[in-house]
Parts: sequence; structure tokens; C-alpha cells
Amino acid sequence: MGLSRLAALHGVATSYSPSPDVTVSVPDDTVIAVLAALGVDAGTPADVRKCLVAAESRSRLLPPTVVVWAGEPLPPALAGLPPGSTVTVEPEPAETPGHLAGRPPAPLSMRSRAAAPAAPVTRPPGTAPGSGTSASAAPAASPLAAPGATASASAAPLAAPDTATASAPAWWIPPPHGVHRIHVRTPDHRRATAVLIAAPARVPQPPERSHGFLVQLYSLLSARSWGMGDLGDLADLAGWAGRTLGSGFVQVNPLHAAVPGRPTDPSPYRPSSRRFPDPVHLHVESIPEYGHVRDRATLDDLRQDAAALSEAVLNKGALIDRDAVWELKRQALELVVEVPLTPGRRAAYCDFLAEQGQALEDHALWCALAEVHGPDWHTWPEALRDPRSPGTARARAELLDRVDFHCRLAWLTATQLAAAQRSAEDAGMGIGIVHDLAVGVHPAGADTWAQQDAFAPSMSVGAPPDAFNARGQDWGLPPWRPDVLAATGYAAYRGLLRGLLARAGALRIDHVMGLFRLWWVPEGRPPTDGTYVTYDAEAMLAVLALEAHRAGAVVVGEDLGTVEPGVREALARRGVLGTSVLWFERDWEGGGRPLAPEKWRRDCLATATTHDLPSTAARLTGDHVTLRHRLGLLTRSLEEELTEDATDTAEWLALLARLRMLPEGDGDEEAAVRAVHRFLLRTPARMTGVWLPDTVGDRRPQNLPGTWDQYPNWRLPIADPEGHPVTLEEITASPRLHALMEVLRPRKPHTAPPGERRP
Repeated sequence: MGLSRLAALHGVATSYSPSPDVTVSVPDDTVIAVLAALGVDAGTPADVRKCLVAAESRSRLLPPTVVVWAGEPLPPALAGLPPGSTVTVEPEPAETPGHLAGRPPAPLSMRSRAAAPAAPVTRPPGTAPGSGTSASAAPAASPLAAPGATASASAAPLAAPDTATASAPAWWIPPPHGVHRIHVRTPDHRRATAVLIAAPARVPQPPERSHGFLVQLYSLLSARSWGMGDLGDLADLAGWAGRTLGSGFVQVNPLHAAVPGRPTDPSPYRPSSRRFPDPVHLHVESIPEYGHVRDRATLDDLRQDAAALSEAVLNKGALIDRDAVWELKRQALELVVEVPLTPGRRAAYCDFLAEQGQALEDHALWCALAEVHGPDWHTWPEALRDPRSPGTARARAELLDRVDFHCRLAWLTATQLAAAQRSAEDAGMGIGIVHDLAVGVHPAGADTWAQQDAFAPSMSVGAPPDAFNARGQDWGLPPWRPDVLAATGYAAYRGLLRGLLARAGALRIDHVMGLFRLWWVPEGRPPTDGTYVTYDAEAMLAVLALEAHRAGAVVVGEDLGTVEPGVREALARRGVLGTSVLWFERDWEGGGRPLAPEKWRRDCLATATTHDLPSTAARLTGDHVTLRHRLGLLTRSLEEELTEDATDTAEWLALLARLRMLPEGDGDEEAAVRAVHRFLLRTPARMTGVWLPDTVGDRRPQNLPGTWDQYPNWRLPIADPEGHPVTLEEITASPRLHALMEVLRPRKPHTAPPGERRP
């Protein structure tokens, strides 16, 4: 009982329900291990009692982070303060992603000395909650104000419990959107300070209904690619799709920095850093300094080698070789960065360094150290495992040129990301590039080295057992500690979002349920022995809403699979769009039949498939079942699986026929693919996504969950129905693509209701 109480106080589940009528108990050893990762010693009953007494006797006037939503009631932490309490709000200091490195910030009072002083507003002694006293009626210099107060905004939190459903009281002066510091002093002289997140009520919404492409960028090779798709190809695709097809967006896979090595982990969902993009995506020839490299012969040789890589992929059946691509680009970039920057370019680079600050320096230093000591910082000399040690400072000085090299690459990649978004906007796209945020990072990468205190040691994120995977899943991604996030005002999370959203029209969040809870698996244990750890979803959503509002960006959450009750509703309330995939949309309460288009939710991105699922052609033909059979992944006989799959497909085709979306009749694969997208367009979904390989009949999934070396995950170029790779130029000229896109081509503008446009 004591262990359960202690676990509950720290957000650690001791049981979970995989279905409404089933409850599974979590092993005590798991709970103890997870608590240890949170800095709580529960190894013995005596330890549990000691920690429980300490936790229950600890009284906080305010939690570490407090959230206030625009136009909504004050949170209980503020509404419940004693009458006569003095509340002072310090305004947000100037922040950039570089300042948000995940460490406790310097005291805001020290960072905001230039702010104009303002007296705090107090709740008048004896005034009852809800009495209607306004802040403006308070004297300019309240006698209860702390001497020398430096706040430039302040308010008295006077919402009473019986006003919980009303707007905030009139005497509450809402601070501007931002991350502030709030100080409280009670009449009995207790004091507290916390981070105050003042967030808009919702994230920006799409300006209109639109369609767009979903693509894994590496798979999109053009005639000029260096063996894999790059940011030049992305800009070209966006410009063409916006102008020619009226598309509103292009969604790509995570472009986060990968962990170097041979072979590099090809999965874009297990990066070294989510804060910074990978320079392997650079289009080298688009860098202005490229044309001024003196050693043209070496550049020409590298370009020929790159052409040979592309030739092997496109015409000889080779897989995309990220390591080979990076080796050629690295050599070329070494020559490019030797070219002096023009004054204007130098100024822009310096601005980028100042904007990114310590976070970029840490990332670049990790990259430089990895070149010398290998990509796993746990194996480095002990002095270098601490990014703040004297030994690391000496290494930084010794490797200054390499640190600058990696900083320069981060800047070049950021500029090409921005160029891709500009290309999309110039082509008339209402959203533009939709970037993807992976759920976590590699345990040996740059983020875990630079932000060690923020990650739970010896833990991995995964998923519990379910109907699709009885053994559960371990993704090999260390989780953020919710207590450290709260104590630091979610600085690491804020910096991550701000960096990603700076050059995006929208952000897709993989496994968006992770904003609420994550399945932690202790090291050395099977995923079945994990448990859920809760995060402060209010704070996570508030930071998301704040940063998306600042960037004017739409947010899409990948909410497929097992979703805790209330999560989708909470996300919808904050304007986060969901993800709806056709084959999973069934009326489960009405017999499990395919869900009629008018019953789909409006606030979602509707698609026929994703990178983890079969292409539409493979789904319609049953090819995905035979593929899994060849790889030994089926749990039943091939005949049983094919029969069930054919029944499922037939139900959908019958619905399409009844809705007169399949005039060509059954048996025409291309017509069926078009009918599927006619159906998606009939739903009220705000965004309709077209898997780019579907436009040319590709039958191969980009990733086949449950496989590692049995299938070439994340290494396939887009191909035609026969498996022959096709280039960007061939895709855009494809009659099959144009016939499909005629289904989605906008006939007339369809604007969103007033107030729904992005700022």
C-alpha cells in the first residue's frame, strides 16, 4: 500500500487497463526501478516509509510550473491562494532556443532588471472571492507591495471555487502570452516562486480545407540528388504541388540529426538530436559558397560519385545508402566552408549563433567529440561525459575548428529548411512544410549528453502489450523526466518546439499521447514489465500552444492506436488536429462497419495510409499480407490472413460502390485508389493527406514494424507498381498521379469560419 501511495505521488502507475474490462498489475520491481529513475529510493519498506513521509509532509504553495489559459478560469494553484496574498508576475525575458537548454534558468529577477517597476496587486483583506473588485481600482503603490518590486505586470488571483466554470475574475490582469515568473507572498509570510506559462487557448488552425502530400524525404530522388532526396527536392516538390495541383502542404519525415556511425541507424525516429536538423539533407550545390570553391576538380569527382550513387539506386536495385551519401557530402562541405562568407552572410551566421546559443554549441561539440571518440558518449573518457567539466572545456578549445564546422552545417541546413517553406508559401500553400517530431532520441546521442539531468537513466519508452503485439514494444528511447521538465519550466521542450516551428508551416507530433503519459521500460526487462508515467499534460499543451501561436503553425497529433480516455478530447480542445487513417475508421459501437464519411471527425488529417502501413495499392491487392508471410511475420496461416484481409477490403469497396465513388467497378486498382481518395475528400477532415508513393502505385512500405534486418526499412526509393524506382521528375509527369489528383484538385476556395485563420 505504501509503495502504491508513493508511486501515485510521483505519477507512476501500479496498474493499467489495456481494455475497459481488464486491469493488469505492474510488478513491484518495475515500480521501484521507475521511482529510482525519478530520484526516489523505494528499495526497502523502510525506504518507502521514509520517502512517503517526506513527500506527504512537503507542502508547496505553488507547483514548479503554473499554467493560465487565455480567457479561461485560473488554475486551482492560483485560485486557492489565501485572501490577502500578494502576487507579482515578472515578465518574460528575451528568450531564444539557445537559452532553452534544459537547465534551470537564471533567476528572472536578475534577467529582467531593465523592466519598468510596477507594484503587485493584492487581494484586499476581507474581500470575498467574486466580489467584483477590479485591479484598476487598486492604488498605484499598494501598501502590501514588496519593497523594490521589479515586476512590470502583476495580478491578484481571486477566482473562487464557485467560479470554476466562468472566465477569470475582473481583477486578474492576464499577462501577455509567454513564460513568466510568478512570486506569491501570503499574509502569514509564506513565499513561493514558480514559472508561469500564459498560453493562448488554442493552436492556430488551417486557413482552409486542403490536400497535400506525405513523403519520406530520403525516398524522393531527383535527377540532381546525391543518392537520396534532399531539401532542394523538397522545395521543388512544394513549389510544383502548390502551383500545379493547388496543394496546401507537404508532410515529411523527421529531419532530425542522426547518430553517426557505420552503419548509421536509418530510422528517422531514433535521432541523436531533435533540436537540430541533419546536414545530410543539404542540397550542396544550392549553398552560395559552393560556386566559389577553388578545388573544382575534387568537387567534380565528388559530384560524379554522387551521380553513381543515384544511378545505383534508380537503375541497379541498390538501397539508399545514407552513410555513403554523407561521406560524399561531408567531403564537399569541408571544401565549401573554407570559402569566406560575404559580410552579409557572415552577419546572418552570427545572428544564428547568437539565437541558438548554448544549445547549438553543445550539439556541435558533441559532433566534434564523436568524430574523435565515437558516437556513444558513455564510452568517452570520463572527463568528457560531462558537458560542463573542465576537461570538456579544454576539448572545446582544442576542437574549435570542428565545432565551428558543425555549427556552420546547422546554419546551412536551417537556411535550406527556411527556403523550402518559402517555396511552399510562394506557391500559394496555406500551410507549407509539415515537419515531424519524433517521440524521443537515441540514448547515446547529442541530446542525452547535453541534457543528462532531463532524461531518466536506465529507462526506455515503449508500448504495453496489446492485441497487435502481445510482447509489447521497447523503442530504445530514454524518456524525459517529468519532474525535471516542471522544475525547469519546460525549457528543453520549449527550445525543441521553437527550433522546429521556426521554419515550418505545421508540426506533426509522433505518438502525441506522450504529452500525457509514456510507457517506461526498465533496462534489462521486457516491455511487458513496464509501466505508465504521467506528464503534466496541461503544461505540455500550454507550451505547445504558445510556441505554435508564436510561429503561426498548425499542429497535427498522431493519435493512432491505444489512446487513454479523454486524450483526444483534450487535444481537440486546444486545437491539435488528430490523425485518421481510412482502414481504421470503423463504427465500433455499431457493429464495426466502415465509418460513413460524414461521421468522421472534422479536426484531423485524413489519410489512406502512413509510413508504417501498407501502401493503398498493396492494401487493395493483399500484397502486404504475402509480404509479411514471406518474412515469417504472420501468426496464422496465409489463407486465414488473406481471407480476413480480403473481407475487410471488400467491405470498404462495397461502401465506395454504394456511395457511387467507384464508377469503374471492382477490379480496377487505379480506380479503387482514386475512389479511396474521393471518400477522404467527402469527410469533413480539415486536411487530406496523399501518400506520395500511392500516386505512382508503389506497393512497398517504407517501414515494416516488427522487422530489423529482414526488410530494408527507411532505405527504399519511391517506385512504380513493378518496383522500379521513379524520380521526382517522373512522379510529377506521371499520368497516374494526375488522374488521382484530379479527384482532389480544389474547384473553388473553401475558407474556414471567421476566427479560424492562422495569424
